[in-house]
Amino acid sequence: MKGYFTAWGEGDEPGPERRGPHGRGGKGGRGPGFGGYGPGRGFGPRGRGRGGAPETPDASDAAAWFAGRLPGDWFTGAPSVSVDRDEIIVIGELPALTEEFADDAAKAAAEAGRITRFREDTRSARIEIARQGQFRYGRDISWGARLGGTQELFTTLSAPVMTRLRQQERQILDTLVDSGVARSRSDAVVWAVRLVGQHADSWLGDLRSAMEEVNRLRDQGPDLG
Repeated sequence: MKGYFTAWGEGDEPGPERRGPHGRGGKGGRGPGFGGYGPGRGFGPRGRGRGGAPETPDASDAAAWFAGRLPGDWFTGAPSVSVDRDEIIVIGELPALTEEFADDAAKAAAEAGRITRFREDTRSARIEIARQGQFRYGRDISWGARLGGTQELFTTLSAPVMTRLRQQERQILDTLVDSGVARSRSDAVVWAVRLVGQHADSWLGDLRSAMEEVNRLRDQGPDLG
């Protein structure tokens, strides 16, 4: 399709912790999205299949749900939960290390090792919790852990974004590619989005807060149904 391209964000290849009961495809893969791809594909909550595209389930209580659902000995407190239209990312703080280390590099290695152990030890339980979360919220569930100065995301969703750009906009992307900043137009889009996020963090936060207030006032309005 002329004038189109797909931009993929960076993240791990979807693994069994995130795919849900039906895997990534196949004729039997009818999870939250047709073919097991999750909310954004086929006949899922926002797919373009038969019957229109119903709204994504409300996830405003996701942080509370995960705080109550997760085992109490996993993290030192309630996990941080971030939500968008496609994915819920749950990141928890692991108990601090008590050993002494020769230097910061050794401590960082120990932190990474402890996070890896947590990932392996909790895999089956996290798969089941993710399955329940996907059913409740219609989104992929991704996991991460934090310990000291180390943070790792285990499985994260890379969502394709398709758009149409005019020549002037395409030239911006091509300049980033030609200069070696990005490897492709897709990478250039990811780079540009991250740059905006870094320099407009405060403004984006205010915008999200305003959107939450609009949603709250809308919910308080009269029921016209």
